[in-house]
Amino acid sequence: MDIMIIIMENKEKKRFSLSKSVGALKGTRVITDTKTGVQYLFVYEGYSGGLTLLVDKEGKPLIDKNKEYEK
Repeated sequence: MDIMIIIMENKEKKRFSLSKSVGALKGTRVITDTKTGVQYLFVYEGYSGGLTLLVDKEGKPLIDKNKEYEK
């Protein structure tokens, strides 16, 4: 549950945005860093979950192309 506390605290500061939520006890969310555009995948089921960096086919971090971010 520590990871969710960190995400919620940062969401209030608008550092991260959450999207693509599926279900209350089981699902996935894409978390976007609003300063860099880097995207992470959070998968959860019940009381467990995992967070990983999303990468392109070359292994580089996946960047949200919908907005401009700091460079």
